[in-house]
Amino acid sequence: MKKFIQLQLKFFSSLILHKYQPEIIAISGSIGKTSTKELVYKILSSRLSVRTSVKNYNNEIGVPLTIIGLESPGSSVFGWLKVFCKALKLYIFTDKNYPKYLVLEMGIDRPGDMAYLTHLAPPRIGIMTGVSHSHLEYFGSLNNIKKEKQVLIENVDRRGLSILNYDNPGALSMAEVSPARVLTYGLKDGADLLAQDINFNAARGNYDIAGVNFKLNYEGSIVPVNMSNILSTGGVYSALAATAVALHLGFNLMEIATLLRDCRLPVGRMQLLPGIKHSFIIDDSYNSSPESSIAALEVLGSIKLDAGASRYAILGDMLEIGAYTEKGHRLVGEQVFKFGVDYLISVGERSRDIGRGAESAGMSSDYIFHFDDTEAAGLFVQERLSEGDVLLIKGSQGARMEKIVKEIMAEPNRAEELLVRQGGSWD
Repeated sequence: MKKFIQLQLKFFSSLILHKYQPEIIAISGSIGKTSTKELVYKILSSRLSVRTSVKNYNNEIGVPLTIIGLESPGSSVFGWLKVFCKALKLYIFTDKNYPKYLVLEMGIDRPGDMAYLTHLAPPRIGIMTGVSHSHLEYFGSLNNIKKEKQVLIENVDRRGLSILNYDNPGALSMAEVSPARVLTYGLKDGADLLAQDINFNAARGNYDIAGVNFKLNYEGSIVPVNMSNILSTGGVYSALAATAVALHLGFNLMEIATLLRDCRLPVGRMQLLPGIKHSFIIDDSYNSSPESSIAALEVLGSIKLDAGASRYAILGDMLEIGAYTEKGHRLVGEQVFKFGVDYLISVGERSRDIGRGAESAGMSSDYIFHFDDTEAAGLFVQERLSEGDVLLIKGSQGARMEKIVKEIMAEPNRAEELLVRQGGSWD
């Protein structure tokens, strides 16, 4: 049944793209795809006709559904008939409101996925956010992951644009295979689009002062950017990638800086939430990898605390990183100590190596705690919290670290609105 649905979706979405000829903006990478997609959409939709995928619709089912303009009906036969009827209607009749631009997230799980997606929806603009150890379990090596992802850049229309993360070696190396013009972005000197003088502002008082500000430098023109709802380096990278797209499509720097001001990342991605006992939660529970964990720890370490307050890193298992599992967890543990975390709480069997890495780096075992499940960890943290403490909560999807966030957030009645994986099949 799934194979039949996939073939029908491919057939109908190809017909629709051929008829309406929207420009495809395709985004891939090991980290930050969804956040980048959301910021690109936020900026472009201010004055262009744009559609983007809901949730993380980034595979052979999700991408065609975005092209058609519907959400997945799940296992409903009548729901799928409705999808195919709408697709047929779009092809037979002309929808004058069909978007001029489609912002599509393209993910990979197995070799061949990217070729399938780029053949289905050939990109005019391609964004590569980076290559890391995510999905290493299915590809065997970091180089194999890079080869799979660079298929996107290889298939960018030669009249279009390839946008690459300058700070990520795997992404930057793809400049060699791009048939289109290349624009790089990053935090390091040498990037075409550069973020400088980054400052994170932690919330205080009524949780109304938060976010990041930086200087945006492009071809010698510098504009200040203040994103009051974003508290992560990853958010800065997503903003830079979105800026690159907007510049290519005729926006100016000042206009972009204004639009970035109110941008938000999706739930579960470095969201600052009020916690019990007037504590502060950095909810990064959507997913995890060694690279994204280290970036999150750097933000935690950069936040200035009130007198007597402590930093907590509550970290769950990082999954799907194959042979890198032990080394990756230990590396994260070393960074926990490096960035001045006061207490480390690890959750899950694999995360024991985070504690081992932290202790080997110099962290006292008196401040390292381990739990087998999220319930026990949440209760432990709940009892120890004090006013002004800042907690980073992060782990892979399978670790279900959002359960700890719900346990200690000040407004658990808003969990469905503020947290990932609430309700439905996740209960």
